[in-house]
Amino acid sequence: QVQLVESGGGLVQPGGSLRLSCAASHSAYAIGWFRQAPGKEREGVSCVSSDGDTAYADSAKGRFAISRDNAKNLIILHMNMLKPEDTAVYYCAADTLGWWSPGRCSVRDFQTWGQGIQVTVSS
Repeated sequence: QVQLVESGGGLVQPGGSLRLSCAASHSAYAIGWFRQAPGKEREGVSCVSSDGDTAYADSAKGRFAISRDNAKNLIILHMNMLKPEDTAVYYCAADTLGWWSPGRCSVRDFQTWGQGIQVTVSS
């Protein structure tokens, strides 16, 4: 079973940037970044397939970028122009069964989850 390890979270001021990394022990059909704020449901932020197809939540478009190094099984989420509403625990997840489809980033398509990492945007 694939194992996922997230890194790169922390505290950043509004307008700042962060780079989240997800190291996967094995390859997967797709890898996604999700987040969950207190009192809210977990939501998709950005997903990328092994072929390089990507999907972004509306809140992430124009500010976040996802990239994937298949040789290293490393997935990077570059987050720019961060806002206080981006504050959440961010999770990396893997689709190992091929459920993901291009154009969406849905929790239900991913079976294996990392531990999560805190991102706080505050002055």
